[in-house]
Amino acid sequence: MVHQENVYNGTKKTVAVIPAAGMGLRMGGSEAKQFLELEGKPMLALTLERFQNCPSIDSIVLVAPPGQLEFCQRTIIEQYGFNKVNKVIAGGERRQDSVRLGIEVSGGEYELVLIHDGVRPFIDSALIERAVSAAIKDRAVITALPVKDTVKKIGEGGFVLKTYERELMWLVQTPQVFRYEDILKAHRMAIEEEWDEATDDAFLIERMGIPVKVIRGSEYNIKVTTPGDMELAGYLMEKVNKDNSK
Repeated sequence: MVHQENVYNGTKKTVAVIPAAGMGLRMGGSEAKQFLELEGKPMLALTLERFQNCPSIDSIVLVAPPGQLEFCQRTIIEQYGFNKVNKVIAGGERRQDSVRLGIEVSGGEYELVLIHDGVRPFIDSALIERAVSAAIKDRAVITALPVKDTVKKIGEGGFVLKTYERELMWLVQTPQVFRYEDILKAHRMAIEEEWDEATDDAFLIERMGIPVKVIRGSEYNIKVTTPGDMELAGYLMEKVNKDNSK
C-alpha cells in the first residue's frame, strides 16, 4: 500500500521514451522523416515540445538514429531549450530494440514509462495527462481510436477469409504507458523468447498476461510516415496555429 500511496501524492515519476531512430524509408526522401520541417520546425522538435510542456512528464529519453546524436543535441534539444531531455542515445536495428534501450538507460528511477513515436507531433497535453492518470490505476494503458470502416482479413489471391465485427476493432496509437518493471521485463523476455517484430509495446505486455486498458486517442494524433501523411500534417499544423491564435 505504501507504493500505491506514492502514486497519488504526486511523487510517482514518469519518463517519456521517444523512439525516433528510424530512417523513414517510406517517406522516399534523403532526410529522416523525424527531421523534416513543418512550418520551419523539425517534426521531432514539435513532438518533444509537447512533452517538455506537460506537467505529468518528469524526464525524456530521446532515441535517435546512430550518427545523429550530436545533431539532435545541438539542432533540436539545445536550440529549442528542451531541458527535460536528459539522455540522447542511439537506437537499435528495430523499433523494438530502440524502445528497450531507451527504457534501460532511464535507470529505473521512474515508476512509469510512457512510450510515444517521435513522428506523432500532434499529441496534446490533455491526452498525455489522461494516459498517465489511467496508468496509475490500470497498470498498462494504450491510446486508440475505434475503426470507422469494415475490417476484413484477406488471404492468398486477394480473397476474403474473414470479416471482423467493426465494433470490436480499434486502431492503436501512442502514447502507451506502463509500469517500469513490467515493460522492462517484457522487452527482455522478448529477446529471450524471440518475440520478434512487435509493432507496439503493448503486444509484449499482452504476451506476459498483463491486462491492457484502452483509452480513446485523438484524430489529430497521426503518425507521419508517407508523403501523403506529410501533406495532412501541413494542414493540421495550419489548423493548430489558427486555433492557438484565437
